[in-house]
Amino acid sequence: MVNFGNLSQVFAFIFSLASMAFLLTGLMKNDMRFIESGRRSLYGLALFTTLASIALGYLFITDSFQVEYVASYSDRALPMFYKVTAFWAGQKGSLLFWAWVLTVFTAIVVRNTRTDLKSRNTPYIYLVLATTASFFLLLLTSLSNPFALLGFIPKDGQGLNPMLQNPGMIFHPPTLFLGYIGFTIPFAYAVSAMVIGKLDETWLRKTRRWNVLSWVFLTIGIILGGQWAYVELGWGGYWAWDPVENASFIPWLIATAFIHSAIIQERRNIMKVWNMVLIVLTFVSCLFGTYLVRSGVLQSVHDFGATGLGGYFLVFMIVILLGGIYLIAESYNDLRTKHSLESYLSRESTFLFNNVLFLAIAFSTLFGTIFPLISEAVTGNKLTVSQPFFNQVNTPLFLILLLLTGICPLIGWRKASADNLRKNFLVPALAAVIGAIALFIAGIREFYPLTAFSLSIFVIVTIFNEFRGGTMARRKLTGEPVFTAFPRLLYKMRRRYGGYIVHLGVVIIVIGITGSSAYKLETQGTLYKGESIKIGDYELRYDDLRGYRDRNRDIYAATLKVFKNGKPAGTISPERRYYINAEKPTTEVSLRTGLIEDLYVTMPGIGENEEITLKVTVNPLLIWIWIGGFLMVAGGIIAILPNRKKKGDYNEID
Repeated sequence: MVNFGNLSQVFAFIFSLASMAFLLTGLMKNDMRFIESGRRSLYGLALFTTLASIALGYLFITDSFQVEYVASYSDRALPMFYKVTAFWAGQKGSLLFWAWVLTVFTAIVVRNTRTDLKSRNTPYIYLVLATTASFFLLLLTSLSNPFALLGFIPKDGQGLNPMLQNPGMIFHPPTLFLGYIGFTIPFAYAVSAMVIGKLDETWLRKTRRWNVLSWVFLTIGIILGGQWAYVELGWGGYWAWDPVENASFIPWLIATAFIHSAIIQERRNIMKVWNMVLIVLTFVSCLFGTYLVRSGVLQSVHDFGATGLGGYFLVFMIVILLGGIYLIAESYNDLRTKHSLESYLSRESTFLFNNVLFLAIAFSTLFGTIFPLISEAVTGNKLTVSQPFFNQVNTPLFLILLLLTGICPLIGWRKASADNLRKNFLVPALAAVIGAIALFIAGIREFYPLTAFSLSIFVIVTIFNEFRGGTMARRKLTGEPVFTAFPRLLYKMRRRYGGYIVHLGVVIIVIGITGSSAYKLETQGTLYKGESIKIGDYELRYDDLRGYRDRNRDIYAATLKVFKNGKPAGTISPERRYYINAEKPTTEVSLRTGLIEDLYVTMPGIGENEEITLKVTVNPLLIWIWIGGFLMVAGGIIAILPNRKKKGDYNEID
């Protein structure tokens, strides 16, 4: 199977090179026979990366520890569940996963464009995709081979990092990769459009679902990453502005800006240059995310150490960036349009302002992330910036962005009138003011929490008004009852209302972040049996400590009786785990989740006399972050649902 995997990788690389050669020859000679051969080679490319992936999965399942990658990330005691997911636990498997998904996506594009082969832009789309796949396959076959053998066969493997033995890590990395990889498709369409000079909104329409779907995967990946950090790392938070977290957040921000500005181009035929810039930046930032994880240039709980691949990624990114800049410069005169913004009080302007804010947040996050590299280059010392820097810079920008999220639906296209503003703003603004007064009276006096909650009320009322207005209009038009008119409205105008659901998810996340950040309670202490620790309305009494063996780990679990406001409220059981093949023990969070607050308990230490050290946190409103994330994903999916009436839409990528 090792040879089978190796050969599959090599054949995949050969097919990628062959596809590039056929496509280039076909384009140079204007010969469809070569282009057809290049197209078919892309199917072969997908086939062989699939076979290589199956081979690697088989080697993990069968404990083939003669393979260095398998021995590094698995052992005999590892549950089968995690043996399968260990595929992408290290950089070699992750690169193969990248190549496999990219080539499968490419095969989907090839199939869906099979009737457009004579179109001038199609071969260029194939060429960009084949070139990108070639880069990853070059790394796999020459520098980072997951099928490389050890000089001996160890009795057992080194095992999977205990922190990765969590259900969240099964889906978090692949969904992030799906997001990164998905943006290769719109990038390929954009490059093709610039090369052949077909610069209208066609490429945007054809890639809209790829854009949104990739964004959805990135969103899922980021949310799952936060959830994993929350339940696994044991520090009581979900986002620490870690370099690798930031590396996934930056493309998400740019892609979100791109999805918004693409709407403007489709509707008003403006911002063509801007959209080309954004899609190039989105793709480069996706590569940057992969580069940061692979290079080992920055310290992170997620990185794979210095792998030696950083330089190759850096060169590839620079080539992509310079190539994109060159194509945009060459196409600049054709990309410019005669149309412009008619008024600053228009929906187009709010989209433009939100683009600026998204990029400002992306830039500040990028600056903070790479600051250690900058400081090392200038001073010789690697200085880092921490959470306060990111919070101080980004929080005001996020609040302005939240305000724009509410304002945008209230302003008409082209130019808003005074009557329009007065009519649309009155109710949401009044609700926000009343809400702010009520919150102030209730004791919320700090500026940022008060502002965030008030703006959230403003946006929620705005979105509710949009749904209410649309439903009532449909009811009046069709005579349908409200409960029928609403879902039909949602499906009929799913792109618009799916977007509103995404916005509603964002607002709910803001509420969750604000509550859990501003009003978080923490305490720590060491208890002997029978002793208690208090935090807020809670009191935890240490009753018992028991130890037992479970699969590949020894577990010590404390039993704590929970009281809330003096009344019994069940038990909670934090754990200390000792994995075989792991140098250090880990803490397992015990969590009591509610709509109002989370009670979060970890056990950092156990003494000789069974005294335990506890770290207890109360996180208000935190569950709303996950609920908001679910709504964002649901809204994104609704926005790209195909139209059942147009059968052909199921087979087209647009």
